[in-house]
Amino acid sequence: MDPTTLFRWIQAYAPELDKRSRPHLRMTNGSWRVDETYIRVKDEWVYLYRAVDATGQTIDFLLSPKRNAAAARRFFRKALGQPHTVNPRTITVDKNAAYPAATEAMKRAGGLWWFAKLRQVKFLNNIVEQDHRRIKRLVCPGLGFKSFTTASRTMVGYEIMAMIGKGQVAIASAKDMKAQSDVIAALFRVAA
Repeated sequence: MDPTTLFRWIQAYAPELDKRSRPHLRMTNGSWRVDETYIRVKDEWVYLYRAVDATGQTIDFLLSPKRNAAAARRFFRKALGQPHTVNPRTITVDKNAAYPAATEAMKRAGGLWWFAKLRQVKFLNNIVEQDHRRIKRLVCPGLGFKSFTTASRTMVGYEIMAMIGKGQVAIASAKDMKAQSDVIAALFRVAA
């Protein structure tokens, strides 16, 4: 099979798979681990914001060209808007100065509970740091991304397949590959 065909399938079906899978994701807990990692797009670094809960379930992700308080606020708004997330009681981040500013702005705007605690402790973020490996393992062997849109759509596919693989879809367990395949087939209403 030609690699261009796979590329076109990913660009077409990854966002649709994400949209159809979101309502079936298991609820996450209120202990968030938030971090960002770097992805190379057209010879420039962009930032992939990611959050997982205390059990390792992916809360949400966002690809952003900048690493600042506005991008962090945009990520928090996106994560809080998902049907499978709850408003966090603790948010553990690294020492990035953008997170305190973003959480304070979110609290003032009413998007984040006023009693949500921000913890800037680097070693408590090991869960999300280890979860970055899953994505980096897929990104690094590729030839790189040529546009931000292409990178964004591909990352959606990587992340949603990682969620399905971790067993976050309520109707399929993490160890049952046949059930995961059946879930994808059922979401697209095709025979597995």
